[in-house]
Amino acid sequence: MDFLQDVNEGWQYVLVFLLGSIPWVEIAAIIPIAIIVAGMNAVLVGLLALLGNLATVYLVILYFEKFRQWRERKKGTGNDKSKRRERAEAAWNKYGMPGLALLGPLLIGSHIAAFVGILFGAKKKTAVIWMTLSLIVWTTVITIASHYGINVIDFIRG
Repeated sequence: MDFLQDVNEGWQYVLVFLLGSIPWVEIAAIIPIAIIVAGMNAVLVGLLALLGNLATVYLVILYFEKFRQWRERKKGTGNDKSKRRERAEAAWNKYGMPGLALLGPLLIGSHIAAFVGILFGAKKKTAVIWMTLSLIVWTTVITIASHYGINVIDFIRG
């Protein structure tokens, strides 16, 4: 019976990796759930959630140009600017890739932050470096907070 329990536990960690890679679930949701609710190993959960999230963020960065080409073929290169885009550009001009990478995982999600950074002209290498650093920092903070039972989101909101 111990073997079956080990197999089941192994699948839980695979699920952490997979859920960590999904936009909007990501590290901010899966780490507290896995550690606090499921009682899983905090270090392993943090590492697997980070690797899952990084894998898909890297894919977003890597294939951004293909997406842009597809979108231009489909919709054209229209230059009409919405108020939302103007606000996003203003934030980009003020904070750049470092600000977007550090705030993005909690505010808009890491995948969207990477996408917006590349969209507004960040170099792929810069986006990879800042997104990696940001996700390492946030994974560490959320993992430690979850391990000790602190709700990071409520703590940040005050």
